[in-house]
Amino acid sequence: MKIDELKSHLKKGEVYRRVDLAKWSKSIDRHLDQLVADGTLQKLAPGMYYVPKETVFGQTPPNEEILVRRFLNDDRFLLTSPNSYNSLGVGTTQLYNKRIVYNHKRHGEFKLGNRNFSFRKKPHFPKKATQEFLLVDLLNNLNTLAEDQNHVLKNVFTKALTMDTNKLKQAVSEYGHVKTKKLLEPFIQTGEQSHYAH
Repeated sequence: MKIDELKSHLKKGEVYRRVDLAKWSKSIDRHLDQLVADGTLQKLAPGMYYVPKETVFGQTPPNEEILVRRFLNDDRFLLTSPNSYNSLGVGTTQLYNKRIVYNHKRHGEFKLGNRNFSFRKKPHFPKKATQEFLLVDLLNNLNTLAEDQNHVLKNVFTKALTMDTNKLKQAVSEYGHVKTKKLLEPFIQTGEQSHYAH
């Protein structure tokens, strides 16, 4: 039976696009409906499916990196969240149920499975979120945060003085919005002056 052939290609924990699965079935939509109905697949979004992985605690949700990679059909993205700012120690303590995906292809809010992702199309973003990038990114998004902005801003400036000036300068010039550049410019110049003074 054709549906068994399709099943034989499915790997647990993997996310598939409808187009990936169509090559193993002549009546893909009927088969997908059957596999969702019997629990073999879970539908995450239009044209996206997940093969659930069973653990002692029940079914695990798909890995976010895999999910985003399949959704974009692209490896070039940075998955982050406003919660990442908490690692900077600048007074952000709120926990946000929000994931941000910087990428080159899609823009908008998408629900994949039971998780919400905010896709933002950007020409430049790093492969990994460094402390310098997070500081710049926090300032870019300061008006979206629930914290007291003036309090956070003061701490950001204190933090900026402790950072590697060259790395911060690079992050500001590559990823900073106009306002962010203006805010951090004095710290980069201060850093450079003290660097030359030594």
